[in-house]
Amino acid sequence: MRLAGISREAPVLIAGPTASGKSGLAMELAARDGRRIVNADALQVYGCWRLLTARPSVADEAALPHALYGHVARDQPYSVGHWLREVQGWLDRPVVIVGGTGLYFLALTEGLAEVPAIPPQVRAEGDALRTTDLPAMVAALDRETAARIDLANPARVQRAWEVWRTTGRGLAAWQADTPAPLIARDQAEALVLRPQVDWLNSRIDRRFDQMMAQGALDEVRAELPHWQPQRPSARAIGAPELIAHLQGQMPLHTAVDAAKLASRQYAKRQRTWLRNRMRDWRAVVPD
Repeated sequence: MRLAGISREAPVLIAGPTASGKSGLAMELAARDGRRIVNADALQVYGCWRLLTARPSVADEAALPHALYGHVARDQPYSVGHWLREVQGWLDRPVVIVGGTGLYFLALTEGLAEVPAIPPQVRAEGDALRTTDLPAMVAALDRETAARIDLANPARVQRAWEVWRTTGRGLAAWQADTPAPLIARDQAEALVLRPQVDWLNSRIDRRFDQMMAQGALDEVRAELPHWQPQRPSARAIGAPELIAHLQGQMPLHTAVDAAKLASRQYAKRQRTWLRNRMRDWRAVVPD
């Protein structure tokens, strides 16, 4: 895309589905304007993953200033609230904020409800109930919260249930008390990449092949002794499939095919979410 139409002064936000070219565009803008590239991807924060989450390479991080990449331990709790507090420290300088986690961008531009921390025992109870009786979690939610969240997304349901279980108050009520955003939507150059589906699916498949060629299986093998599927870091696309291969549950070609399918399905969910929640962002079709 042409950079000439993108502001040199305002903070630039780049959202989009996986493999849509976000990082490349961010690098171009950072080089043009002297911006720092700030991560807004919930999986690229983890230090245990680089290849599998398509984190910027060591060379890219050395070439241009980056922030909030690979700084979180695999077992460390990290939420949108953690990210919002950290990103606030980078907003006093020129930035391009880039990633595929839409909730981070909404928190940045619309504010985030200050929900109390979830106690470990409630989190453990939620982890167990999510795998054994998700409908019970849904049934416990108040009407306003149930109408607002994606009830087909177990992580969103669990989060809402944990808030209710901890505070006795629905997530929707907490969200009604949301403070002012760090960056108002009209103060930023907000871009959302909307690639053609076939184009994106081909890129996803090619990129996963490149990840494998660069050593993604070795990266996952190093993680195998620490693997706990309930951790947020374990949600890296492709990790469960390659772990299954390393545990002898499927041949490598089957694991690779399953990982590619999971990536395409994830991209589809991202496209739907971005289309529904970022209608006022400037749409960009990558080429």
